[in-house]
Amino acid sequence: QVKLVESGGGSVQSGGSLRLSCEASEYLNNLDCMGWFRQAPGKEREGVATITSDGYTRYADSVRGRSTISRDNAAKTLYLQMNNLKPEDTAMYYCAAQYYIGRCTVADVAGMNYRGKGTLVTISS
Repeated sequence: QVKLVESGGGSVQSGGSLRLSCEASEYLNNLDCMGWFRQAPGKEREGVATITSDGYTRYADSVRGRSTISRDNAAKTLYLQMNNLKPEDTAMYYCAAQYYIGRCTVADVAGMNYRGKGTLVTISS
């Protein structure tokens, strides 16, 4: 069973950038679908982005054009580059993964089998 550890969160001003990382306990080759979701205080979980083992990506409308998901199989790491950050991006960000591809959509990412403990992103206006 893969273990996932997120890092890279922090506090930045509106318009800034962050790159979140998610280090896995094994090479990513067998993880057919990986992604990020977030949860803001008092709100429902929201899928942010997903990426398949062959590099196909999907994004939530709220981050499309401002974020890029990528994976480095050799480094065992999933990334989420976020630019032009807004106060509404403030949330705990979690990475998730599964060994099968499934639908691999942003609607499914919060329910994936394996999830990390999260990294906090705070955006000030």
